[in-house]
Amino acid sequence: MSHYEERIEKDLSKIRQQLALLASQVASALTDAVHALLADDDPLAYATILADNRVNAVSNELDRMCNAFIGVHLPSGGHLRLMSAVIHANVALERVGDYAVTICREAVRLARPEGTMAREIELMAGESRQMLQQAVAAFVEGNADQARATMSIADQVERTFDMAFVDLLAARDDFKVQDLFAYLTVFNSLERVSDQAKNICEDAVYAVTGEGRGPKFHRILFLDEDNSLLGPLAEAIARKNFAQSGEYHSRGRRAGVCTPHTLAALQEVGIDLARHQPQALGRHHQELASYHLIVSLQGPVSSYVEQIPFHTVALEWRLAQSPGEDADLRPLTREVSALVNRLMATLRGEESD
Repeated sequence: MSHYEERIEKDLSKIRQQLALLASQVASALTDAVHALLADDDPLAYATILADNRVNAVSNELDRMCNAFIGVHLPSGGHLRLMSAVIHANVALERVGDYAVTICREAVRLARPEGTMAREIELMAGESRQMLQQAVAAFVEGNADQARATMSIADQVERTFDMAFVDLLAARDDFKVQDLFAYLTVFNSLERVSDQAKNICEDAVYAVTGEGRGPKFHRILFLDEDNSLLGPLAEAIARKNFAQSGEYHSRGRRAGVCTPHTLAALQEVGIDLARHQPQALGRHHQELASYHLIVSLQGPVSSYVEQIPFHTVALEWRLAQSPGEDADLRPLTREVSALVNRLMATLRGEESD
């Protein structure tokens, strides 16, 4: 190894050590913040808030070290990718420190959580901390496979958040309004920890392999009255045109029947629903919470779904074409296709016609 290479490795080692130090401090802050909340320990909460100054100082030093490395070594290839990834991971960890501070500020305002609320905070905090720990380990060790595996924990954290949100609404009469908002802030902060951990995982994959972040995969549910035409039509168009961008389903307020005329008319325009079996919408919240979007083609989503999940976007499409039993379905198909294309262009960050 040449003297130049030795110097690069020495500087990289210092940067990794600084990143590990920052991650350790942030993880401790998060642990202390949750403990302060669950134990009603105001002195610990205030001490954790003050300790964030040290976190910021370590973060600033890591940023300086990365910029100095770039200025001195003029890196390219893998070394340049690594510096870019470290700078992004630094920002993510600093934000996790901010979330810990936010939890502490709410902790000094709230009484000690009890029962279901305490259990859900502990559960969500455990999931978020585990994900953060694994993400940092994957980054420091340069383990892209571990980073990819860790990303899946984010879905579980999101499901826990949705469950907690439902329980908060159910118990809203037992809390003051400000306490409800405080608990929502705590849960949101814990979920954001998992989001930042996922960002660190993506940065780890990029540093090791050069793979950038892929397009986001969306789960979309289309709703109509009886799941015999409009919803299945939108579902079929989305699957045909955007198979790699999402997972698509359709349900109805009730399960109707696809008539032979409908099947034949759609077949003429390239839509095959011969194997489609109309299904009614289930009422289980966890099932609905798995969808990023719920799109109604007949009336508002709220007329189908009693409570729209926190993370789910609800859309209503008001169609100009009427889906009459003996109507020409070509104009309707073109209209639904245009709406699906426009929606997917928005989700993919593209310009739509």
